Amino acid sequence: MELDYFKKKLKEEKERLEVELSQVAKRNPKNPSDWEPIPAEDGTDTRIPDANELSDAFEEFQNRSSVEVHLEEKVNEVIAALKRIEKGTFGICAACGEKIDEKRLEANPSSATCVKHSPR
Repeated sequence: MELDYFKKKLKEEKERLEVELSQVAKRNPKNPSDWEPIPAEDGTDTRIPDANELSDAFEEFQNRSSVEVHLEEKVNEVIAALKRIEKGTFGICAACGEKIDEKRLEANPSSATCVKHSPR
């Protein structure tokens, strides 16, 4: 297995995900590995008691929160895969200890399990 290839692919994926995350979230200053959703930059003033505007602002924030959670999970999976490369356990199923098929890793380099033990 070509670890340098997968390491490069994972680093590129991490960068791409962080760019996407930065559009809907910001790093938590107290914990830089954590991301927090940010409100939309549409100029809506949540102090104005217009129910429709306020409702739209909350809906947009909920949408951003959902996207942030999904992207942060993906980034954490990529970071974990990079750590597995460093520890020498990349490509080994975390559930059964067997090799993960290289085709699976090609499709999803952050896979921690073989197809048989895939949670999805």
